[in-house]
Amino acid sequence: MENLILIILVIALMGILSLSAEEIVLPQSFFTDGYCVQETAKTPAHGEKSIQAKVDGTWQVFPLVDFTVSFWEWNASGRKEYLDIFREMLEKGDQATRKPQLSGPHNGIIATYGARRKDSQFALNNAVKGMGFLPKAEKLDELIALLEKTKSAPLAEKLDVLDSLYSNARDVFAADRLVSLELYSEPGYLTQTFINQMVNPACAVVWMDIPTYKIKSIVRLLHPEDPKLTDYERSVVKYINLIHSYFHGNFPRDYIAAVYYSVEIYDSSPGRKDARGTKISN
Repeated sequence: MENLILIILVIALMGILSLSAEEIVLPQSFFTDGYCVQETAKTPAHGEKSIQAKVDGTWQVFPLVDFTVSFWEWNASGRKEYLDIFREMLEKGDQATRKPQLSGPHNGIIATYGARRKDSQFALNNAVKGMGFLPKAEKLDELIALLEKTKSAPLAEKLDVLDSLYSNARDVFAADRLVSLELYSEPGYLTQTFINQMVNPACAVVWMDIPTYKIKSIVRLLHPEDPKLTDYERSVVKYINLIHSYFHGNFPRDYIAAVYYSVEIYDSSPGRKDARGTKISN
């Protein structure tokens, strides 16, 4: 009997140790031949209004929702205000009275959970990421061509190009997804956001602003070197990297693209009874 109890304890201990090892993600585990493949989410087909994702260990289908009118107006107007600030800085230099702030629609605060890094006790994570719109599929190549044509233009001209896009945001951009880049993860080093999104693609995005919103999303990660990307996915990766360098300047390589597909939208504005975290998507 004592031997049986000892065997059970050893098996239980081995299970605990095995679980702990699986919870720790090592940098090399996601990359093969220099690129990664996210296997927990699938890019929706053209026109499809749902996304398949493996969340909490189970494959599920999540219907997508379009941005509300209020979200469109807040996001596009906030971006146009950024452009006005940069115009003022170009015109007045040190005499400009306004400077860009972290608040507003560009900087999404993204909460994720999945698997912990070996330097942490927690998988839970929060990070600020630059975010933007993604053109509708039928306008993607046209917008890529426009950005490539004008990427060497003076900044004032490029600000006008961006202004024209945000002025017509609902005609130009997809209504159910936002985009960003994973700038730092590579073989040998992984951010906690990247680890979590590879393991569990569910995340929540909020913005520090008034009014403000929260979008619960499924994120799809696309590595530029993945040979199995579809033509659409390749165009998405190209556009996101191009719009990033269009404003910030050239970068030595293309980075992992992150597409945030909207599943639920909330109005998180304070002080209003119809907001305070109220779900506003259907």
